[in-house]
Amino acid sequence: MMATMAAPPLFGLVLAGGASTRMQRDKAAISYHGKAQLHWAYELLTDFCAATFISVRPDQRDEPTRASLPQIVDAQPGIGPLAGISAALTQHPKAAWLVVACDLPFLNAEILEHLIANRDPQRVATAYRSSHDALPEPLCAIWEPAALEGVLAHITAGKQCPRKFLINANVHLLDLPDARALDNVNTANEFETAIGALGVKREPSMHERPLSHAPSSRSAVHKTVLVQYYALLREQAGRNEESIDTQAITAGELYGELQNRHPFHLAADQLKVAINDEFASWDTQLSSGDTIVFIPPVAGG
Repeated sequence: MMATMAAPPLFGLVLAGGASTRMQRDKAAISYHGKAQLHWAYELLTDFCAATFISVRPDQRDEPTRASLPQIVDAQPGIGPLAGISAALTQHPKAAWLVVACDLPFLNAEILEHLIANRDPQRVATAYRSSHDALPEPLCAIWEPAALEGVLAHITAGKQCPRKFLINANVHLLDLPDARALDNVNTANEFETAIGALGVKREPSMHERPLSHAPSSRSAVHKTVLVQYYALLREQAGRNEESIDTQAITAGELYGELQNRHPFHLAADQLKVAINDEFASWDTQLSSGDTIVFIPPVAGG
């Protein structure tokens, strides 16, 4: 009887190389669980992995929140999370990588245990289906050594979206046991919602800057909207439209969420926004059932 090959060892990687532009302060330094979120996520992974690292840009290596932790430095900074994933796969090509984003305050040990218990080392990756759109969640997933060649080819082809890579790869997909476990926090309003849900009462850490709050008369509750894409955004999203379950209060916050979902690089000031067939401002508040169009610049006369 043929012996079963041992699965590659599992290493951990916390992605912490983002610029935190929408949050307006370092997301890795925010405290939800009594310590910087990056350190909390790092410690969470160490219980499951043979070795654990954080992913950083070259200019972040000596930052106080990151300097004390083992690092893998992005070899191709500027391409988003795939820079960290590709650097880890390249640096330790015989290891599988349990990759998580640093901005997942609802993640817990039970979710990681379930992911690891259902890992399929024969696939390129094991990932959860998003509770919002059923697409693969690349930033809480196990990336096997076999992913390296495809990831490098994906980057060489000018593609930067790890989700799009998994959509087209041989991936083992799992249903998420807790629908909220992988909700990330990118904006000030999302932060307020998260600490409310977690029951957090805390003082800002030494590495945090005060939040700036946009005035709003509406709380950040879930709503479902239809987003339609045209021109460059349609190419980057890989679809004409999609229904989004969101907590975004304004059109600007929704576009920020979509930049995390798709490889959108255009800044808000390069776009126009229309809601229900009428041009609107970026601080226009959204309602469930709205149809939103982000209109990119179009070449030609």
